[in-house]
Amino acid sequence: MDYNGFSERVGRIVGNVERAVSGKRESVFVAVVAMLAGGHVLIEDVPGVGKTLLAKSLARSIRADFRRIQFTPDLLPADVTGLNVYNQGDGDFEFWAGPVFANVVLADEINRASPKTQSALLEAMEEGSVTVDGVTRHLPQPFGVVATQNPVEHEGTYPLPHAELDRFMVKMRIGYPDEDAETEMLRLSRDPVADLSPVVEVEEFMEMRRLVEEVYASEAVLRYVVSVTSATREHRGINLGASPRASRMLLSSARARAAANGRSYCAPDDVKAMAPGVLGHRIIPAAGAGDGGSSEEAEEIVRDILSSVPVTEAV
Repeated sequence: MDYNGFSERVGRIVGNVERAVSGKRESVFVAVVAMLAGGHVLIEDVPGVGKTLLAKSLARSIRADFRRIQFTPDLLPADVTGLNVYNQGDGDFEFWAGPVFANVVLADEINRASPKTQSALLEAMEEGSVTVDGVTRHLPQPFGVVATQNPVEHEGTYPLPHAELDRFMVKMRIGYPDEDAETEMLRLSRDPVADLSPVVEVEEFMEMRRLVEEVYASEAVLRYVVSVTSATREHRGINLGASPRASRMLLSSARARAAANGRSYCAPDDVKAMAPGVLGHRIIPAAGAGDGGSSEEAEEIVRDILSSVPVTEAV
């Protein structure tokens, strides 16, 4: 597969998902890019705008195994990872895999579960494995978490700690559709995902992931990534800047975006396009240090940084 073929496959996936999530091509594209980069996606938006549809239709489009976990205050870590159950017939314990053992896992309303249960996802997101009773088990590949949270209803919720937010490659919003897209949505069946057919096999998707890792990033691009993330640590409007993990994820997402656009090399424009979604949730604006600040405020600061870090100075 060359990068033109890569771009064509991405177009097929995005177009297929957009049949269910009408009028949100850019949001769908960003989610696909993040998954191709091996990252996880956090969608913060109001109910009913297609967060669940996006995750389900993405899994359907690549013929991937999909599981949904509805996070609630009484959810236990074992409800996510699985547990060992005594088998009387064999006289031994056997492992019952939890819903995290899937290719695409939807963590719905993740901030409604306790911090202990939220943390059950951390090893899975970082290592691609889970450890139960001292035994580590690897998750199927590809593996990606799409988590959702409601930004306007905070009763009974547990804010995601910064260390957990840092595991998500991209934080994004979907937003309301325009009138034409919403009218088109009314023409669809009650379950638009059921009408979708896979357009890429899961093995092809894994091959695409491997190809992303081969996208060339010059020394100039590497230095530009570091310049941008370093600027978040020095900006007077930021109390906590982006970590080195943020630099790695920014570069990975930029590589995936380049490949999705049919290029074998990464450009500064790829970095600029991905930076607000990758860095926004990793910084704590000074004005909102107590609660992490709003997503819009953080992303606006990142855009301000991008405008003040010339590419020529980064090379």
